Amino acid sequence: MGKDEIKTKATDIRVADFIAAVPEARRREEAEAIDAMHRRVTGLTPKMWGPSIIGYGSYDYVYDSGRSGTMCRAGFSPRKAAMTLYLLGHYDKRQGEADALLDKLGKYKNGQSCLYINKLGDVDLEVLEQLVELSWEVMNERYPT
Repeated sequence: MGKDEIKTKATDIRVADFIAAVPEARRREEAEAIDAMHRRVTGLTPKMWGPSIIGYGSYDYVYDSGRSGTMCRAGFSPRKAAMTLYLLGHYDKRQGEADALLDKLGKYKNGQSCLYINKLGDVDLEVLEQLVELSWEVMNERYPT
């Protein structure tokens, strides 16, 4: 693998097998709930991306630097430290909607395009699903199929 080659690619690992192998029972149950949420929102069956991301759909991107690749449009990873949801970091003209939802979500941390939740019980699941839906809609606007 070259130094510029992306490491996170779709794999043939079965999502159900990956979730079943999550060591902590609570995190495994949360992964099942987040998977069901993403399936409702996207209407898609997920694939594994790399060793630990459960992803829905895909899109092709090209950075200003010329580097390009393919990544899942939506996804999550049931990591030991926190449930990590991969959402947009910037919602374009819908940023106000995203900010309002985040204000109502509950206890979380976020990075540029990641939302970290220690326990699903710390957040409002309806609001979380609305955030996933908003991210999915904006991704589809930004990267039409």
